[in-house]
Amino acid sequence: MASSVSENLSQTVYELRCNECGKSFGNRPLSACEDCLAPLEVHYDLESVRGRFTRESIAAGPANIWRYKELLPIPAGYQPDLPVGFTPLIRAKNLGKRIGANNLFIKNDSVCFPTLSFKDRVVSVALANAQAFGFATVGCSSTGNLANSVAAQAARLGLKATILVPADLEAAKILNTQVYGARLVRIDGNYDHVNRLCTQIADEYNWGFVNVNLRPYYAEGSKTVGYEIAEQLGWKLPDNIVCPMAGGSLIRKIRKAFKELIALGLVEPKEVRFFGAQATGCSPISQAVKNGWDYIEPQKPNTIARSLAIGNPADGPAAAKMIQETGGWAEDVSDIEIVSGIQELAETEGIFTETAGGVTTSVTARLYAHGRISPDELTVTVITGNGLKTTDALEGRFIAEPAVKPKLAAFDEYLRSLDGTPEIAAEEELATV
Repeated sequence: MASSVSENLSQTVYELRCNECGKSFGNRPLSACEDCLAPLEVHYDLESVRGRFTRESIAAGPANIWRYKELLPIPAGYQPDLPVGFTPLIRAKNLGKRIGANNLFIKNDSVCFPTLSFKDRVVSVALANAQAFGFATVGCSSTGNLANSVAAQAARLGLKATILVPADLEAAKILNTQVYGARLVRIDGNYDHVNRLCTQIADEYNWGFVNVNLRPYYAEGSKTVGYEIAEQLGWKLPDNIVCPMAGGSLIRKIRKAFKELIALGLVEPKEVRFFGAQATGCSPISQAVKNGWDYIEPQKPNTIARSLAIGNPADGPAAAKMIQETGGWAEDVSDIEIVSGIQELAETEGIFTETAGGVTTSVTARLYAHGRISPDELTVTVITGNGLKTTDALEGRFIAEPAVKPKLAAFDEYLRSLDGTPEIAAEEELATV
């Protein structure tokens, strides 16, 4: 009986509303207000879940994002079984020592299940609604990670998938989409061209595109990053969040998660500062923040960080405004710095991240260097994807050396060629001291 009551309640605790005029649209596949064309977002009746969304009920739930299902837009009767999320929050002592940070943590979604990026979170929520709305075919416009996740989860749910990507997408991300049996269509253009085409296709073919007509539900999955950070910090909020920005949704939804936790009394009230990270070759949100603009000036992407290469981000104006409201900042870094960031994170913390993570790592270092974040402040930097997907960015960085013969003398000679002093000799010298 309790389960039935919960399912019935889930039909009434959330609805789509316009961000600008406040008009309600119930629950249906729609992303923009039909009156003022502003984006729609999911709004919750927090009071209706207050007694059911507690620290105790969350701790009793599964070790994945579904422990927070009371504040996710999940259709009545939907039984999620894919263990997405609840990724590690790691104390980054080694990286912190290198960049001057004494209290730095990494939220590591490069190991998120099933496709090694935070996009698994948003897709799991979007496809739950795709099924409820009766879509037999789902899809997305993608710069790579989203394509992988839609293809994988559609296969598991028995849905057909059609995915559109820019033609210059990394080969590993294309392969990681095709292997799940999805129809992948390469488009001769950048992400913004692809996204416009997907908007037309969604209307013409009545397909469920996770980041078009299902976007309000899809975006809510990002909140789980914020919920997890708070819970993993012992139900407290950090001083700062450093987050990569493509469309601008993730950084906003982490803040929404924090505000919901405060409203429900799960954490102490605190104003967290948000810092956005972009690549210089595609930095429309960063430029808006730096210039104090309340609008986005679109850019033509030109960066190796293709997962962030959205020149006209849908949530860009709102993200820029939010960052400025919290007293945060936004920075962007060059392709050379992106590669250095990838290598620095791997060398210090053993985390191999994709180009977006290289962006976030390098921006984090710059924020400390410029004094925008103080060394002792509790700061969480968000790593959103795995480096195995963007190995081409490191091409030529590491050169294969000639093979060494399987003889000790040959190995000894090899060590001498490196620095002139074999390690075994140095160890013997230490032993005699």
